[in-house]
Amino acid sequence: MNKVGTRQIETDRLLLRRFVIEDAEDMYSGWCNDPEVTRFLTWPVHESVEVTRYVLNDWIPRYEGGDYFNWVMELKETGKIIGNISVVRVREDIGEALIGYCMSRSYWGNEYMPEALKAVINYLFDVAGMNRVCATHDSNNPKSGRVMQKAGMKYEGTLRQAGLNIQGICDSVCYSVIKSDREQQ
Repeated sequence: MNKVGTRQIETDRLLLRRFVIEDAEDMYSGWCNDPEVTRFLTWPVHESVEVTRYVLNDWIPRYEGGDYFNWVMELKETGKIIGNISVVRVREDIGEALIGYCMSRSYWGNEYMPEALKAVINYLFDVAGMNRVCATHDSNNPKSGRVMQKAGMKYEGTLRQAGLNIQGICDSVCYSVIKSDREQQ
């Protein structure tokens, strides 16, 4: 793995960039306080913008290490931040990155998340030197699996009772793409 950390990525409609503390208000009101957004995540809704600021104050210093990958999704046209995509776990021994993401409900269904996920996958392979990129979702959240499919990830299987989110233990559906998959395309 190359210790390149979170660098800015641009897509047709999105700017994926590092978080700054000034993102707290929009992050809180956009997705962190929405129980529908956090329904299948590992963290509960933020009770106040102070919680969001606390989280950002934890995240922002991590950018300096070179092994932290966490982007805010910003609409290029308006500058509005709409979500978050990050590497939630790295296994350097096999060059694997596990991705997690969430987005403001008002932007669901506009293909922003597959666009961001494709860009992050490309970055992780081409810049960070990963061998495998994977993501999982609660089996009760098939829309997340469709995002993974649209980004070119392949279904690997469902691990029974292998996931945990704010609702409790769940079946974990796994998708991945490996470097050789991309080379064959």
